[in-house]
Amino acid sequence: MSIRTLMNHLAPTALLLSSALLVQAQQPDTFTNPLLPSGPDPWVTSYKGTYYYMASTGNNLTLRATPDITDLAHAQKRVVWTPPATGPYSHEIWAPEIHRFDNKWYIYFAADAGANETHRIYVIENPSEDPMQGEWTFKGQVTDRTNKWAIDASAFELHGQKYMIWSGWQGDHDGEQDIFIAHLKNPWTIDSERILLSRPQYPWEQVGDILDRPSMPHVNVDEGPEILIHNQDVFLVYSASGCWTDYYALGVLHARVGDNLLDAKSWHKYDHPFFHQNPEASVFGTGHNGFFQSPDGKQDWIIYHANPEKGQGCGGHRSPRIQPFTWNPDGTPSFGPTLPTSQPLPKPSR
Repeated sequence: MSIRTLMNHLAPTALLLSSALLVQAQQPDTFTNPLLPSGPDPWVTSYKGTYYYMASTGNNLTLRATPDITDLAHAQKRVVWTPPATGPYSHEIWAPEIHRFDNKWYIYFAADAGANETHRIYVIENPSEDPMQGEWTFKGQVTDRTNKWAIDASAFELHGQKYMIWSGWQGDHDGEQDIFIAHLKNPWTIDSERILLSRPQYPWEQVGDILDRPSMPHVNVDEGPEILIHNQDVFLVYSASGCWTDYYALGVLHARVGDNLLDAKSWHKYDHPFFHQNPEASVFGTGHNGFFQSPDGKQDWIIYHANPEKGQGCGGHRSPRIQPFTWNPDGTPSFGPTLPTSQPLPKPSR
């Protein structure tokens, strides 16, 4: 075989090899936070090898899908629902979460009629196997009989029973946000009384003064509740203090999987935050989290938003970040310190 013939024979192989090396170079096994420049109230769930991500946009429900959660910037994106121009759920679309119950997809979100005091929880439904396809139908408001102010809804299922948790007012006026739970008859219907599980009682939950606006009222906040089940433990992880402060942090309630979750006495509240700002790492206002596992199911990860500088409040500077976490000997989650955006992290294990 001549040299020319040999080179012609090897050229396709060399091209494939160089292409493979280029792809490998373009897909490193590490990443850095944040995943996107902006994305308040991030939420992630996975289904059949795909991660589905949502965050507050304020004006619609946008869903992203990707096999690589660290590559959200290139994820498939679809606006699945846009509110009407007027009406009770036409403004301030907050904290959407996508869940799969009974072989259908549901997105829970908060919306109002143009004034914060009208915020309530709503849900849309999609029977498609792929939530990026099919038709989303508005199912209506999800409320208990009190129909009080409510935001930050999340839902979960345990032992065949469905529950909703959210942040709400006990009365009709702002000043304190508390965490409630209720039983779901189906994904869009509450059929129990709402049960108060947590109110801001510790100093780290009560940082609520609006910065540089002394005329505004002091507001104590428990919000953004999320469920984390591990072995026989049920943890409710929530965000405490005002999101407009640098002191937004994660608190934890604990119950056992066999407990009556609608009995407030089943829940134990820890007196300290489990996750908070890290000024040395330039991470402020950490909170409104979610949880997911690596593709191989061997790692637990937390997703949360944070600001890169002090005093940036509840605006568009809040960006989604992820990091792995472990478990303490007593069974509680160990989220660890919030990590700087300059630190390369190994991607979720496959």
